[in-house]
Amino acid sequence: MVNFLTNTADASMMSTIIMLVLMLGVFYFMLIRPENKRKKEAEQMRSSVKKGDEIITIGGIVGTVVDVKENNIVIETSADQVRMELAKWCLSSNETAAAAAKEAAKKKQEEKAKAKAAKKAGK
Repeated sequence: MVNFLTNTADASMMSTIIMLVLMLGVFYFMLIRPENKRKKEAEQMRSSVKKGDEIITIGGIVGTVVDVKENNIVIETSADQVRMELAKWCLSSNETAAAAAKEAAKKKQEEKAKAKAAKKAGK
């Protein structure tokens, strides 16, 4: 009788441990990994900002980069040529790079469609 109870307790404990490990795995792949990927992409975007880029800050300020320093950037806003020095961490998006990426994706899709049409016409 004691042996039966011990085997049941071991099996119950084993299934609990397996479920806990599975939950941690799902948690990692659903939450932690994508967040780390977003942080890495944001850091790469902030480090690749160059003079002439159109940027938007976290606070919603839109401007053109005039000077890039190690931890700061100087942007020019509006027609009055107001210049502000901001920390790089406050950048939300680089509109120039986003437009270039969108254009490259569009060009790649068009080439793919042309190749598909040429392949279809060749049959």
